[in-house]
Amino acid sequence: MKTLIGWFLIILLLFGFSFLFMEAAAEIKDIQTLSEVFEEHVAIDTIELSSNSYMYDKEGQVISEIYNEGNREYIEYQDIPKKVIDAFIQTEDRRFFDHKGYDGTAIIRALVINAKSSSIEEGASTMTQQLARNVFLSHEQSYNRKLSELLYAHEIEKQYSKEEIIELYLNTIYFQNGVYGFEAASQFYFGRTSSELTLAEVAFLSAVPNNPTHYDPIKNSQNTNLRKDWIIEKMREAEVITIEEADQAKKQQITVTPKKRIDLFPDYVTYIHYELKELIAEEDGFNRRLSSAESPRQIEAIERELNQKVEKVLQSGVHIETALDPAMQKRANDVIANTLPQTDIQSTAVMIDHLRNELVGITAGKAYQKFDFHRGYQMYRQPGSAIKPILVYAPYMEESAVPLQSSINANNFCSNGYCPKNYGGGQYGNVSLMTAFIHSYNTPAVRILDRVGIETAFTYLDTFGFKEVTKEDHFLPAALGGFTYGMSPLELTRSYTPFGRNGQYAPAYGIRSVKTDEGDILYSWEAVDEELWSPETNDKMRTLLREVVRSGTGRRASISSNYVGGKTGTTNDYHDMWFIGLNDQYTTGIWIGKDRRESLSAIYGSSPHLTIWREIMK
Repeated sequence: MKTLIGWFLIILLLFGFSFLFMEAAAEIKDIQTLSEVFEEHVAIDTIELSSNSYMYDKEGQVISEIYNEGNREYIEYQDIPKKVIDAFIQTEDRRFFDHKGYDGTAIIRALVINAKSSSIEEGASTMTQQLARNVFLSHEQSYNRKLSELLYAHEIEKQYSKEEIIELYLNTIYFQNGVYGFEAASQFYFGRTSSELTLAEVAFLSAVPNNPTHYDPIKNSQNTNLRKDWIIEKMREAEVITIEEADQAKKQQITVTPKKRIDLFPDYVTYIHYELKELIAEEDGFNRRLSSAESPRQIEAIERELNQKVEKVLQSGVHIETALDPAMQKRANDVIANTLPQTDIQSTAVMIDHLRNELVGITAGKAYQKFDFHRGYQMYRQPGSAIKPILVYAPYMEESAVPLQSSINANNFCSNGYCPKNYGGGQYGNVSLMTAFIHSYNTPAVRILDRVGIETAFTYLDTFGFKEVTKEDHFLPAALGGFTYGMSPLELTRSYTPFGRNGQYAPAYGIRSVKTDEGDILYSWEAVDEELWSPETNDKMRTLLREVVRSGTGRRASISSNYVGGKTGTTNDYHDMWFIGLNDQYTTGIWIGKDRRESLSAIYGSSPHLTIWREIMK
């Protein structure tokens, strides 16, 4: 019996051991190496650093430096001066090229020192550990963080070469005053690239990351200079510089001239930020996705993704080349400020070079601050009679090929209860199309729209893509600018460009191209011209627009030029005053009004919209 029980227990133990062995083997298969854990949870192989982006005017001059997280100018290893690398290796990590991410000797020394002081006084961090801290970890003073540094540093050394680590390190370290990376520090504190710095200046800047507040080059330059001399001495001891070079560097007086962030022409720059989003949305398919979205939640998600994409592009260090003409932009702002000193009256100007079909200037309102509400493209107002050329007269000529001397009734008009009158209530009988146009009579315009057909006329207007024009606007009052919301100054000015482009239309943009730091084009508008007006219609319209300035409502806009033409527009109760005009090269639109719609009758008689246009264009 005992024998049977013994064999039973042995069999039971063997069965249990076999079961445990199989379970343990299965668990062993699931055990991951440290490297496998890092690869699964930490993207060590894809370190991405933000870099400054730049916006340029038409001549290639920087008008805006763009950065949010910090001022960083990324520099590649082959462009880093040798003396910069030597300065950091000799003072931060002498065994950099020998260790595998951490320095065991330095760690033991630090542990002994910290144990004696019962605090963390010695760090012993290698440059690789500092890189890990700057990119993946915090700057918390604790042993847990130090242990994490070691683990990250070990993996970084497996993924990157020593040269790549130096490159990343010198682009991530902090130099105080919002500056990250040695190249940005060189340009910010000295106004020169790192390759142009002296040995003393290199040592001076190399002092800062050790304790950015204590060695702040602006506030604590005495401290920075003391550490500068210490760094120079360490470099001399390592024989990477000579005694003569060290002595000369110690004697050099360091002068810091902090560079102000370039941020000019807030009106134009703010608009270009908006246009960049529009460009990315079009080129990367966001517009197509938005048009097919089936719910507000989907639209919101796509918009959020689009905003993230724009931010990612700007953080990648792109170069945005624009068509800005700084002289015209400045002149427009100055003329508006001088012509309209009243604090409650605003004005915008939109200037398009229609020969190149580029937006060369756009103002947003007096005393404009960057990223505030932009009246040039965000404000929608009724256009008044400025709509007549593109909704009434040009479609009429395109559809009927009528001569300019053909007659139209300028007496009162009524249709289905809509009974508009001419300004001042005058009735003029039958007049020529030219007379009706240059004096901006109302009833002829409504008759013409009725004759062309509302839907037919609006098919021409649809070409311009007015964002706030809806089906509810397809009625006769539109002939006189009666729209629910209206148009932005940018939209309305764009719509006149075909008159300067032989009837061809494509939206005029400010962005010429968005390029990488290497010069590769990431984004650019692919505008395709569309023939909107036939040559015959376009010639007739240019004649009408010219006569408005010669002898009609736009006489005060006259300037010396081979060709000048345009159209005025005034809304009910003088809430808005418009003039959209062109010469041989430019199409420029002017709007005047108050943010809270009120009458401008007190200034209407002096025609400030025509004065502003004339002073800008002459």
